[in-house]
Amino acid sequence: MAAARRLNMPRCFSPALAELATVLEGGRGRRGRAGVEAHTAKITRPRWLNRVIATTVTGGKPSQLRVSWTVDDTARRELEAELFGKRILVTSRDEWPAAEVVAGYRSQSDAEAGFRQLKDPKVVSFSPMWHWTDSKIRVHVSYCVTALAVAHLMRRQARQAGLGMSVRELLGELAGLQETVLLHPSAGGRPRAPAG
Repeated sequence: MAAARRLNMPRCFSPALAELATVLEGGRGRRGRAGVEAHTAKITRPRWLNRVIATTVTGGKPSQLRVSWTVDDTARRELEAELFGKRILVTSRDEWPAAEVVAGYRSQSDAEAGFRQLKDPKVVSFSPMWHWTDSKIRVHVSYCVTALAVAHLMRRQARQAGLGMSVRELLGELAGLQETVLLHPSAGGRPRAPAG
């Protein structure tokens, strides 16, 4: 591992490994050396981490055990070249140019985000639904989808204005606004708000 470098807490690679190191550094470890080594092996097993991260357990007693690790940059680059970022898109839209096929594939995540938003119990939620008749259920679905469309438009306008906020954050900001418009009766016609 000539190209390996020492990292103190690489949370981007494995939060579980960083958490284990924190527990051991606090002297709160109860496992023996074999247990800690087995736990680090279990943490680095998924998603090819064991090809990129090498762990070392030091110390004798459970309270003295420490875990450290190195990240092999060469192995990481090889893994990125081998696995990461490769997609094969299959489509029946033979007339579409490749750019449109890729854009259509990427927009799929927007549709999935919409379905996730409909499941959010606090914002634009589809449930709970307190209706039993078909006509009321249709109306409920209609206003949920309308609310979802408004939420996406609101997020899009915020993003165009340079605000990278989620729908929940935007609604929280809007809820903080407290503005009252007073309508005054007029002599002839509709009530009017004062100018200014």
